[in-house]
Amino acid sequence: MLTLQRLRDDRDAVLAALAKRHVDAASTIDQILELDAQRRAAQTELDQVLAESNALSRQIGGLMREGKRDEAEAIKAQTAGLKDKSGALKEAMEQADHRMNEWLVQLPNTPYDLVVAGTGAEDNVEVFRSGEPPVAGGHAKPHWDIAKEFGLIDFDLGAKVTGAGFPFYKGKGAKLQRGLIRFFLERADDAGYTEYIPPHVVNADSGYGTGQLPDKEGQMYHMQDDDLYMIPTAEVPLTNIFRDVVLSASDLPQKLCGYTPCFRREAGSYGKDVRGLNRLHQFDKVEIVQVAHPDDSYATLDTMVEHVKGLLEGLELPYRILRLCGGDMGFTSALTYDFEVWSAAQERWLEVSSVSNFETFQANRLKCRFKDTDGKNKWVHTLNGSALALPRIVAALLENHQDHDGVVIPKAPTLKQPEPSCNGNLLGLASVGFPAY
Repeated sequence: MLTLQRLRDDRDAVLAALAKRHVDAASTIDQILELDAQRRAAQTELDQVLAESNALSRQIGGLMREGKRDEAEAIKAQTAGLKDKSGALKEAMEQADHRMNEWLVQLPNTPYDLVVAGTGAEDNVEVFRSGEPPVAGGHAKPHWDIAKEFGLIDFDLGAKVTGAGFPFYKGKGAKLQRGLIRFFLERADDAGYTEYIPPHVVNADSGYGTGQLPDKEGQMYHMQDDDLYMIPTAEVPLTNIFRDVVLSASDLPQKLCGYTPCFRREAGSYGKDVRGLNRLHQFDKVEIVQVAHPDDSYATLDTMVEHVKGLLEGLELPYRILRLCGGDMGFTSALTYDFEVWSAAQERWLEVSSVSNFETFQANRLKCRFKDTDGKNKWVHTLNGSALALPRIVAALLENHQDHDGVVIPKAPTLKQPEPSCNGNLLGLASVGFPAY
């Protein structure tokens, strides 16, 4: 959430930054500033009323000691009126605060200077590319056919038991999932991230803290009786560890990672964009989170980008990195890099990771600060990244590493290798091989 101080001090700069998102926030910000002025005026008047009330109370005490009871009682009547007035002023301030917050939560984060204006994906800027997309000549099998052929993933069974977007992974498909999760977690451990196994449900305060609520409430699974939400990503519980916490400058950065299933009520759509593993309601993901000093957060973002690059290179997947334009960034982000891998059969790029710096936007909602060397409390910067989301990674692995002999998954360094008797083939099929777990 944007801070009131920033809106007061830099109204025009905030408007210019939000224009990159094609958001005209002038009326909203002016409404917020008007409510802020009303609240501050009420505070000033309240301070005066309380000061007057305290002065009269001292007079009453003096008069009672002097035996001037009638005069004291007359002044008591004045204090009663002041008490009523102070109550009305406090209520006015609370109402102004409530209305201000209702407006504030509607404002997205301001884009970083590097972010270009744009309306959608077509305006994103490619900043890096690695590897050459394989030329399949239209002969590559899509991952859903490969998964069915070798009994790796059962989409129909998932639809029967739960619904569309909730697949069963089985046999070597399940082993592949476990192997990849282990690979991602071990790489995070090597990079100095502390692993957590967080809860898979969170309360509304947690959803608000990281910005999923109220912005993405319709995309979250809500358990109404308990007022709990299934997590859309481990970012939510991991970042909320620091809600209402004051850190020391020496505590920064905080580096956390966690594997969780993720649950998302995706809007209904059809066609290739949602077929197979392209868009699921439940999927596995390893998330990395950092809480950083404001002076260091963009250098931290660069290290997180490099971390994800290393994962994709270990999996030998062709990929590209996009710096998102203002119109394609998430509500809470100041700068986001998307990673996309090539899908050989679908012949298109698939998003597999987003790495973002939120600056103080989440910290303000979380009330997460640090005590700087000057002794002052300041907002931290929060960052997170997918490292990695599994569904489209699995899709790309199956599609990109197929040839006339089948599919052979790269032997990522931290994955155990097949036993010699398997001849590099964990499926027990001459045409397919996978990394062992």
